[in-house]
Amino acid sequence: MRRQNNNLTNIITLIVLALIVAGGAFIYFSPKFEKESPKISFDNSGFWNLKDSLNVALSDESGIKSYKVYYKTLEKEIVLNSKELDSNQSKVVFNIEKFTLDPSIEKIKIAIEVIDNSMWKFFQGNKAYKEFDLTIDREKPLARVLVNSRTIKKGGSATVVVEVKDKNLSKKYISFNDEYQFELIPFIKKDFYAAIIAWPIDVEEFNIVNLVAIDKAKNKTVTKVPLYIKDLKIKNDNINISKNFIEKVSIPVLKKSDYKIPSNDVDIFIKQNRELRAENLATVKSESLKNMSRNMLLEYNFRTFRRLEGSKTFAGFAERRQYFYENEKIDQAWHLGMDWASIKHADVKSSNNGKVIFNDYLGIYGNTLIIDHKLGVQSLYAHTSKFYVKKDEKVKIGQKIAETGSTGAVFGDHLHFGMLVQGIEVNPLEWMDRAWIKSRVTNILDEAKQEISSTK
Repeated sequence: MRRQNNNLTNIITLIVLALIVAGGAFIYFSPKFEKESPKISFDNSGFWNLKDSLNVALSDESGIKSYKVYYKTLEKEIVLNSKELDSNQSKVVFNIEKFTLDPSIEKIKIAIEVIDNSMWKFFQGNKAYKEFDLTIDREKPLARVLVNSRTIKKGGSATVVVEVKDKNLSKKYISFNDEYQFELIPFIKKDFYAAIIAWPIDVEEFNIVNLVAIDKAKNKTVTKVPLYIKDLKIKNDNINISKNFIEKVSIPVLKKSDYKIPSNDVDIFIKQNRELRAENLATVKSESLKNMSRNMLLEYNFRTFRRLEGSKTFAGFAERRQYFYENEKIDQAWHLGMDWASIKHADVKSSNNGKVIFNDYLGIYGNTLIIDHKLGVQSLYAHTSKFYVKKDEKVKIGQKIAETGSTGAVFGDHLHFGMLVQGIEVNPLEWMDRAWIKSRVTNILDEAKQEISSTK
């Protein structure tokens, strides 16, 4: 009998232990007893202007049970938002709005406390707590225009010199039509900047040019840059594309650029003229912006850019080309430079000092050089047959840099010459005009330099 009782006791003990283990396993692995603390996301830069709302996002698998937000100074704690939630919400989003704060206070802590609906920790749930330091900045940046070119022509350039100052400055730039942004280059002294800006040829309407300065607290100052505008006469050209051009030019260029060749002539030309062109233009812009000099400009001496010696002009800037195949229009594109031709493999020389920032094969442009001349101004030389300079090499006025050729999407030997302002193609004729450079660039920089030099 005693043995039977012992056996029964052992069985009961095993059953109890099994239930305890099963219960423990259930508690450990059950979603109702999840052990992860809630996640707190607070969208801030470490600065606050006390005007814009601050976004808070809370999340947890078992749902948010309650949360509390308060701010802390050295002297006190004040609750800004506290809520107990009835429904099981796995994500809660809300804003911290403006509240009254003593003007003398420059730094505060925002504290966020969250408890989830988990039954873990004896049904008390998991808790998360985070503190975020914020610097209070109520002041807008100083952003004023010192001097700028009076006019800008469609497809052309203008110079702007400005002063921008803020202890927590985040961004500063010149905007064109609120669409294009031009970087500001440090000029002469701290807090002063210069930029050459452009009116892109494919932008029909001129709306506004602004100096924009934004600090880390998102205080923003916008100052208008006053400019008179001039239109540009556009030349329209109709160009017939032959089967011979497609076979001898389009297909080889696409193959060399690792493009698949379409099955019909029209698609082949469109792929070369539209898709490859767009990729090449994007490369020009990215290389221009990535490699342009951003060093403080202390000296400047822009000379006129010269036409290829002994050459004739076969195409100009801002020609709107319509392409036809077998009497049907198949595509269109802008011609964004000057085409000059003289003898085969003619010497190409640099008109200004600069630094080579690109020398490579570039699709429709063929073998291409880009030289940076500071202040975001660059010259481009395309279809060359041979380079005489390497990337990162400094070049001097009059130095031989290449020879003309017929590489890329062309038949005959010539030079395609272009001017860039922060990667945007601009009218080379302006930069070939001594009077234009003096009145629109050099005089503006000189006037600004004199004003800056007189400041303390």
